[in-house]
Amino acid sequence: MSIEVKVPQLPESVTDATLVSWHKSVGDPVNRDENLVDLETDKVVLEVPAPTSGVLKEIRIEDGTTVTSGEVLAVIEEGEAVAAVPPPEEKTVAGEDKAPESADLGSGQKLSPAVRRLVEEHGLDAAAITGSGRQGRITKSDVMRFMQEAEAGTEEPAQKTEIPAPAAMPESERGERRVAMTRLRSRIAERMVDAQATAAMLTSFNEVDLHEVIRLRKQYRESFEKQYGVRVGFMSFFVKAAVEALRTFPVVNASVEGSDIVYHDYHDIGIAVSTDRGLLVPVLRNAESMTFAEIEKSIVDYATRARDGQITIEELTGGTFTITNGGVFGSLMSTPIINPPQSAILGMHKIQERPMVVDGEIRIRPMMYIALTYDHRIIDGREAVQFLVKIKESLEDPARLLLRV
Repeated sequence: MSIEVKVPQLPESVTDATLVSWHKSVGDPVNRDENLVDLETDKVVLEVPAPTSGVLKEIRIEDGTTVTSGEVLAVIEEGEAVAAVPPPEEKTVAGEDKAPESADLGSGQKLSPAVRRLVEEHGLDAAAITGSGRQGRITKSDVMRFMQEAEAGTEEPAQKTEIPAPAAMPESERGERRVAMTRLRSRIAERMVDAQATAAMLTSFNEVDLHEVIRLRKQYRESFEKQYGVRVGFMSFFVKAAVEALRTFPVVNASVEGSDIVYHDYHDIGIAVSTDRGLLVPVLRNAESMTFAEIEKSIVDYATRARDGQITIEELTGGTFTITNGGVFGSLMSTPIINPPQSAILGMHKIQERPMVVDGEIRIRPMMYIALTYDHRIIDGREAVQFLVKIKESLEDPARLLLRV
């Protein structure tokens, strides 16, 4: 009996997807629920599992094709053909040029599509890679680090003794590569251009002395991690400070719809996460009711799954306000771009020790520039400046976050 493999029902906000890569070829045996193919939407990579066990009889859609919900991707032939497949040991000998087909590739754990593709392309043993993700999951950065360490361990001596320094490439031999944008990168570009074209964006700056925040983190680091199983970072302080500032200036938490201003009585805070595929913004729902530990755990979980390609569309949609941290890359100051339809975004930057006048004396303090880019159509400069001052006050005196003053 032939069973069709179809594109699953896509989320309401997604109209189509791009077929990224098949993990099986025609004639290969498949097991029920085994991932057959990856589909990339504007935000996430979706796995399409086999609806039944059998043999892949036909592939109807090739890599790089745009597909929609319900479209037939392939056909699986159910029946006794599966029983005729040689056992795993025999197949390994007969087809050494193919990577193991199990979802975990011998690592004992399920790999994300991005990680699995990287492992397969380079013929790596996933079991030899140490995972740094949640519950020991292997992330893409783990794979890249593994390859770099292996390369350094095997090639460095040869380079020193046997391989001469490469000669400069003649100008006539210089090449270039043309690579199509991924759907995510195209979507990011589209949204950035839309933001520039539709919003009257302006950026205001301030600076924050993080001495007290750093002192609290050092004082309670061990006890916090022991009790909650997660480190206390800077982001939870900034999320809490942003919520209090948004309570005071609700227009910063609003959005524009036509000629209306929509005020939100909840605070869904987006946290920008950089991945190999592009910038993703998972959302902390009802951040006003979250504890420091819940915020930190959610951020770690979101960041890990976003980089592994396991984040869901629902976790990336919505949001009333966004925080982005360019400081992790060394940025001292920047002007972030609004994430539509939101009306403002807070930019964090690198912490740098600078001489500051404190109580009439010059002291070295850990300072950070913060930036608020806002839609000047509904947010006035006065509100933007006072919003940043509120953030500054909360972080320089963290007791305010507990007392909400």
